[in-house]
Amino acid sequence: MANTSKRGFASMDPTKQREIASKGGRAAHAKGTAHEFTSDEARVAGRKGGETVSRDRAHMSTIGREGGHSRGRARQSQSNQQSPAPSGGIDTERSSYERATDRGANAGSSSASSRQERSESSANRNEATSSPGRSQY
Repeated sequence: MANTSKRGFASMDPTKQREIASKGGRAAHAKGTAHEFTSDEARVAGRKGGETVSRDRAHMSTIGREGGHSRGRARQSQSNQQSPAPSGGIDTERSSYERATDRGANAGSSSASSRQERSESSANRNEATSSPGRSQY
């Protein structure tokens, strides 16, 4: 049978717990024994937390995508405020995310072939710029 004691801090109502903890914090600050982070301690703690969060690649991908969308919307609204939208048939309303999604829809074999084309063109540029008889290293 579960222990259903009505005694102790953990069995209290959460608002009552918060009230007691708040009183303790105020008393510690008044007494001068409360811990206050130095900038170095805060830096170390922040780095430690950042390392922990960044291990979750799916989470990092999600927040990066949200940041990109936010930045794109801000940039788009800024450009719309500076100049009126063109009246021609150009699609300026689509965000960069939507255009990237369109490219990703047919990314099967074309993605691999475009990577290969880029690496080949990079190799060709390197050959053209190197001097004859000289090594790149």
